[in-house]
Amino acid sequence: MADWGPVVIAVVLFVLLTPGLLFQIPGNHRVVEFGSMRTSGLSILVHAIIFFGLITIFLVAVGVHIYTGR
Repeated sequence: MADWGPVVIAVVLFVLLTPGLLFQIPGNHRVVEFGSMRTSGLSILVHAIIFFGLITIFLVAVGVHIYTGR
């Protein structure tokens, strides 16, 4: 049995937290920008910290597991 929970959670969070795709914290002209499709080094750092925090919560604290196979 393969545990796909960490893979699915990581991919979903990566797509949702890509700076500039849905939102960007901090934005170029505002604190939060939505759909700007631009990014900066500071926003990459902020989104990486948010990603690390959320993936830690989902995988370690909550313990999300998705088993496939027989």
